[in-house]
Amino acid sequence: MADAPMHQTHGPSWIKRNKLAVTPWLFLIPALIFFTIYVVLPIFESLWLSLYEWNGLYDVDGNSTATWIGFQNYVKLMDDPNFWTSLRNNIAWLVLYMLAVPVGLFIALFLNQTVSGMRFYKSMFFFPFVISQVVVGLIFGWFYNPDFGVVGTVWKALFCEETVNLVGNTTFKCARPVPDILSSEQWATYGIIFAGLWPQIAYCMILYLTGLNNVAPDQVEAARLDGAKKWKMLWYVIIPQLKPATFIAVVVTVIGALRSFDMIAIMTQGGPYGSTNVLSHYMYEVAISEYGERYGYGSAVATVLFVIMLFFISYFLWRMYQDEKGTR
Repeated sequence: MADAPMHQTHGPSWIKRNKLAVTPWLFLIPALIFFTIYVVLPIFESLWLSLYEWNGLYDVDGNSTATWIGFQNYVKLMDDPNFWTSLRNNIAWLVLYMLAVPVGLFIALFLNQTVSGMRFYKSMFFFPFVISQVVVGLIFGWFYNPDFGVVGTVWKALFCEETVNLVGNTTFKCARPVPDILSSEQWATYGIIFAGLWPQIAYCMILYLTGLNNVAPDQVEAARLDGAKKWKMLWYVIIPQLKPATFIAVVVTVIGALRSFDMIAIMTQGGPYGSTNVLSHYMYEVAISEYGERYGYGSAVATVLFVIMLFFISYFLWRMYQDEKGTR
C-alpha cells in the first residue's frame, strides 16, 4: 500500500509573528511621510539655499538666478550688527522666559487648594493661554501706550500734575516724561518678553496643576509626621514628584523662547531700529518681507537658529532617554 501523501504544514506568517512590532509602524508611516515632506526636506533645502545668493527670481527660461557663493553668507553674518543684536535678544528671551517655570509653580500651589471660588480663579489664570499670541500682543501694545494705556495712566497719576486750561482741555505737567516702552531701544525687548510671559506662565501653571494631582498623599503625610513644613515640604517632597511636569515646562518654555516671532511682529515689527529683532524675525525681515528678497542670507540666519534649537532638543531627548533607561 502506497504511503499516504505528507501534508506540509506552514507556521504563521512573518507579519503575524511580528504583529506587535509591525502595528505601530502602520500608524506611524503616514505621519512620517508628511513629516519628511514638510519638515525634513525643507530643512535640507534651507541648508543648501544658505550657500547661494538668490533674490527668489527665475529667468525667462524658468532657470533659477541663484549664484553659488559657498559660506559667504555665514561670513557676512559675523560682521552683521543686526544679526548679533537678534542673537543677544534671543538669549534675553531664553533667560527671562525661564521665569515662567517657577512663577507657574507658585501659582499652581496657590490654586491647588479647596476653597470656594477656586474654579473661577483657575479659569482666570488659564485665560491668557487660551487667547491668541496676536491678541496678547495687541493687548500689551495698548497697555504700554503712553497716552491712554495703563502704564501712561499710572505714571501720570504718580508723577504728573493735572491742569485745566481756559478752554477746558486737560494737560499734564510731568516731572519725568511718560515712558514709551515700545519706542525705547533699551526697554522694548523687555516689554515684549514681559507680554510673552503672561500666557507662558499660564501654560506652566496648568502643567504643574496636573502634576500636583499626582503627588502621593502618603509621602506628604509621612513628611508631616517627620516634622517637614512649608519650604522643606515643598523642596524635599513636592518638587521631586513634579519632575516630569518641570521637564515638560522647561522644554516648552525653551522652544517657545527660541521661536518667538508673532509677539515681535505685532508689537514692534523688530523696531525701533531693529533693537527688538530675534533670529526668526530677522530671517523673515531679510528674506520674505517687503524689503527683503535675500533668500540665501535669510536661510543662513534660519540655519543658525536651527542649530541652536537642535542643541537644546538633542539635550532634552538625551535626558528623556536617560530617565527612561533609569526607570527600567
